[in-house]
Amino acid sequence: MGMAATESQFHVLAVDDSVIDRKLIERLLKTSACQVTTVDSGSKALEFLGLQEHDKNQTNQSCVSLDNHQEAEINLIITDYCMPGMTGYDLLKKIKESSSLRNIPVVIMSSENVPSRITRCLEEGAEEFFLKPVRLSDVNKLKPHMMKTKCKSHKQQQPETIITETNQESIDIAYVVPPQVPQTESDNTVLQQQSQANSNNNNKRKALEENLSPDRTRPRFSSLAAI
Repeated sequence: MGMAATESQFHVLAVDDSVIDRKLIERLLKTSACQVTTVDSGSKALEFLGLQEHDKNQTNQSCVSLDNHQEAEINLIITDYCMPGMTGYDLLKKIKESSSLRNIPVVIMSSENVPSRITRCLEEGAEEFFLKPVRLSDVNKLKPHMMKTKCKSHKQQQPETIITETNQESIDIAYVVPPQVPQTESDNTVLQQQSQANSNNNNKRKALEENLSPDRTRPRFSSLAAI
């Protein structure tokens, strides 16, 4: 499989102490075009995720080497509830307490339908609680949860836009006062009409002042005969 095809897949970490259940969930996930890593305990899941140091004395072949997979991006963790040592609920709490892993969706599986157990897991942050045996219809519900991690990862990889001096200059240009638009012929006509109107008003005012002058308004009694 090519590198591009591998990068486009969702990577799921499946945790179950039952070989049969691990094989089943692995097959279902691969049918849904997911890349799958399986481990048989919660402690090995934490080890794979980098929350525990690798025990060099362990010889169990089912353990995943952290050195070979520590750079892998996990889009979802699906774990059995009842496991020896660390339960699925304990694993869920560890993941949600980790600042670097708390955003990874966690799904719990169990063969026992115990309402209080389901409620406790969902309140702790589990996305789903599936009853075994897990079906393909259950696996199809996982995609929206895995899409969230893909979107968050994509946003984190996008560089932030930094305003440099060059960018600032281009921004300033957008606010420069636009040059005056040359007057058109219609604008000149309007100005001429306004000037002519002002001139006419001045002439009328001048004529009015002349008609109201003292020489023109004072009555001339010298030309009247005395009674």
